Amino acid sequence: MDSLTLIAICSIITAGLTIGIGVLGPSLAEGKAVASALNALAQQPDASPTITRTLFVGLAMIESTAIYCFVVSMIVLFSNPFWNYIIAQNGG
Repeated sequence: MDSLTLIAICSIITAGLTIGIGVLGPSLAEGKAVASALNALAQQPDASPTITRTLFVGLAMIESTAIYCFVVSMIVLFSNPFWNYIIAQNGG
């Protein structure tokens, strides 16, 4: 197994773990946030605009974590700096 194959295998595994673990946390957090917001809306219907606005801001912040993980996994797969280094070392 040459070094390019090893880097490819490590990149694919790292990208898979990054997106898998990185999406698990935000999805659980979004479910909990929505459940809590619905519970709060049921108890205080008069405060629905405030609760809804806070929920959407919170969901956007939670979702950004998953998007960051997606971007990192795409960088690892398609723009890995070790690719260029190994290719330059091999003279290609």
